[in-house]
Amino acid sequence: MRANASGSPDRNHPVSSPHLSVVIPAYREAPRILNSLRKVTEYLGERDYSWECIVVDDGSPDDTASIVDAYIREHPGSPIRLLREPHRGKGAAVRAGILEACGEFILFSDADLSTPIEEVERFLPLLEAGHDVAIGSREAQGARRYNEPHHRHIVGRLFNFVVRTFAVRGYQDTQCGFKAYRKAVARKLFGSQRLERFSFDVEILFLARKARLKVAVVPVQWYYADFSNMNILRDGYFMFADVLRIRLNELRGLYR
Repeated sequence: MRANASGSPDRNHPVSSPHLSVVIPAYREAPRILNSLRKVTEYLGERDYSWECIVVDDGSPDDTASIVDAYIREHPGSPIRLLREPHRGKGAAVRAGILEACGEFILFSDADLSTPIEEVERFLPLLEAGHDVAIGSREAQGARRYNEPHHRHIVGRLFNFVVRTFAVRGYQDTQCGFKAYRKAVARKLFGSQRLERFSFDVEILFLARKARLKVAVVPVQWYYADFSNMNILRDGYFMFADVLRIRLNELRGLYR
């Protein structure tokens, strides 16, 4: 779909399929969404392939949506869209964007661009060569982390241990907010998604492993952002609980 003057999708005027769709979930991102949007669109505007950028506002109580809307108005004709969703969680926002995306390949990127948009050039060749999914990893050989507090790293490693124990083995980093998919694969995976909070990444990889998809792990450059919507104690509890829910959902046959 293409955005109308208000930035909302106009379902009466479908666009041709671009090579790449970039989906950016956003919740309370008013302080930085404009800078991130500029970086993404300026970079992609210099590529030799077609693209679109979909910002999914997850019911933000601040000016996130209006800032994106204003940017779209200032750049008429640019392939940028804004989806306004009720607040349900990051996983729900990513799912909405991916199911709306038209691109042959679909990239999901965190709004803070902790992984720079330029890293996409390491993902596309893998998908073009036949991989179904390509996930960014901050733990793979060659990856670099910058400015991450020690306690955040410890919490992340603890969560990954739980993931590998109860949900999906073989991945040292499931939570990096930079992943790419072939469109047909993405729609099947996210069409089966049931988790709507931060642990949706684990569920999608669980489904990919269950379907025996070809998943590439890509080492990335990652920069810690001071501003975060994640509460370690509250969201950490829900993330651990959701990992157990994945296993329970599987036992109940909900992923058939």
